[in-house]
Amino acid sequence: MKFGVVVFPGSNCDYDTFHALQNVMGQETVFLWHKASDLQNVDCVVLPGGFSYGDYLRSGAIARFSPVMAEVKKFAAGGGLVLGICNGFQILQESGLLPGAMLRNKHLKFLCQPVYVKIDNSRTPFSQAGRKDQVLNIPIAHFDGNYYAPPGVLTELERKRQIVFRYCDERGQLTEEANVNGSLHHIAGVINEQGNVLGMMPHPERASEKIVGSDDGQVIFQSIIDYLEKRAGSQKKKAAKKVRPVVSPLPPLIGNL
Repeated sequence: MKFGVVVFPGSNCDYDTFHALQNVMGQETVFLWHKASDLQNVDCVVLPGGFSYGDYLRSGAIARFSPVMAEVKKFAAGGGLVLGICNGFQILQESGLLPGAMLRNKHLKFLCQPVYVKIDNSRTPFSQAGRKDQVLNIPIAHFDGNYYAPPGVLTELERKRQIVFRYCDERGQLTEEANVNGSLHHIAGVINEQGNVLGMMPHPERASEKIVGSDDGQVIFQSIIDYLEKRAGSQKKKAAKKVRPVVSPLPPLIGNL
């Protein structure tokens, strides 16, 4: 499978995401510069974390106007898989691809710490490698991660099972203390109604190897890979093709913002 990691001015998790996908998960991965009009025939687009355009105005508010986002919207409308992580989630909300908005964390502090989230819906392309109510240890790093949506939208999200991940404690309980940023309904990740666009605030790429404390983030990436392989018509798992670890080149046109 081929993944594309979008690079905005201010992205700071693009290389982490590239490493997790290519060198850990063994998938072909390319960078997609924010001015790109060609998604290079990728199977999944990832909007990584960071502070796109310095998070001026609002988180993700400027990135939504990047030329590449027009292509991402077309890709998503055609059924392509799109994963937004942290700032990428915020960009998807600003672009209208996902419902809701992010408010400042409940204690008005930037949070950078491991958290527990549980899989609330394991029947999505992004969570099927896990099981319902499985607890994952994945870190967060955000100031604006307090998920908000009007009551009617929340009701629909619950009814249509669009809430994929919720903040919890290590036993899977939805406690106030575990909901560190104050998100409504403990929401840590939601999917669109069509089921092909996911936004999540925790960083799976930062939990892809045991050496960094947890490899629970692999559940998300493996879910995508399995789904794409099945969609491509694979009847049985092909022998894993190892991709030689590489030091990734700088994203194209890095000096031309």
